[in-house]
Amino acid sequence: MDNRPEMIGARDIATDLDTGLSTIEATERLRRGGPNELPSSKPHSTWRIAFEVVREPMFLLLIAAASIYLILGDVREALVLLVSVLVMLGITFFQQRKTERALEALRDLSSPRALVIRNGEAIRISGRDVVRGDIMLLKEGDRVPADAVLVSCNDFKTDESLLTGESVAVAKIAGRATSPLHRPGGDDLPFVFSGTLAVQGHATAQVIATGLATEMGKIGNALQTLTDEASPMQKETRRAVLIFAAIGLVLCSVVVVLYGVTRQDWIGGLLAGITLAMANLPEEFPVVLTVFLALGAWRISKQQVLTRRIPAIETLGSATVLCVDKTGTITQNRMAVCELWSIDESYIVEALAQQNLPKKFHELVEYSVLASDVDPFDPMEKAFHALGNLHLQDFTLEQAQRELVHEYPLRAQLLARTHIWHKKLNINNKLHDVACKGAP
Repeated sequence: MDNRPEMIGARDIATDLDTGLSTIEATERLRRGGPNELPSSKPHSTWRIAFEVVREPMFLLLIAAASIYLILGDVREALVLLVSVLVMLGITFFQQRKTERALEALRDLSSPRALVIRNGEAIRISGRDVVRGDIMLLKEGDRVPADAVLVSCNDFKTDESLLTGESVAVAKIAGRATSPLHRPGGDDLPFVFSGTLAVQGHATAQVIATGLATEMGKIGNALQTLTDEASPMQKETRRAVLIFAAIGLVLCSVVVVLYGVTRQDWIGGLLAGITLAMANLPEEFPVVLTVFLALGAWRISKQQVLTRRIPAIETLGSATVLCVDKTGTITQNRMAVCELWSIDESYIVEALAQQNLPKKFHELVEYSVLASDVDPFDPMEKAFHALGNLHLQDFTLEQAQRELVHEYPLRAQLLARTHIWHKKLNINNKLHDVACKGAP
């Protein structure tokens, strides 16, 4: 079946944003367009890993040398070489198998689930079952499962660093399902992309591309054309093994001929030639190289770094200068309130110290929480909540008595976010609390 997704057309767009697709229609589109997933290389099976290790010329050399020693009757030398082969095979196999299992677990964890509207109900489905035309409900913390256009959004931002390399989240606006898809990057665009992360607000989006048709799919498709190449050390080792093997073969032939001609003892000449050839075989090379590379993989695994292929250790070891830029800085993704300001006074908040927050700043902290999401994902809003929970003892009880009536999102015309609250117990009270945060 051709799994290449079709271009979105009239039949691929849900006609009703409230009811979404029917189960029958979604099943048909899934059959027609294929699952919403990227092609991935097949995980290496146990036998495949073992075969890749054994077929290396260095291992074949050791096995050949051990076989010759057995033929010559030198059992001790043969056993030493065979034990070396088994040790190297075990180390390499264990390291690669351990990495494969970790990568398989990561693939399972990274598979996003999607909240979509089917038959008028919001249901959670696997990301691979999302089809074109699906209506997705996105909120902060969600991983976007497919490329889509936003039909409505409220203060919605996404982290597109996976596609653009820029760590700053980009703001989104609502658009139309017929809008031509724009490339990732830039503020005030109505598109979200597969694999990106929603970091603020919530939105309703209509899927316009799945699988290989997504921006992520195009990258995955390009990666499928890459092939593994032997490392410089592997090439040099193979070259050295072949050279020594050729020299050994030539010397063996010369010794056999000379011994046979001069002494008329062809069997003795053959044994003498094989012995000389064995002396030239560099069987220590594969032992030393494999053991040291495996030890390197083991050492960096202690630093929580996975090595899928042992030759990667060689590349890392040969690096003398590592150049990086500031994009993608690894942090804890946490914030904390350090200082509070009123009209005529400031107050330093010490994170680890036991302190009583002055009454003068209670209202400021309370309204910073009211202007944030009730269940925040944004690190700054989490910091506001943490400060309120720490210093405002009665705030949690008061918050339970409030109801969020309306919210005005951050927008280009007004760089502020506003929440309007009403106290549930005061039914006759028409007054509302308005909490606002943003640019002065």
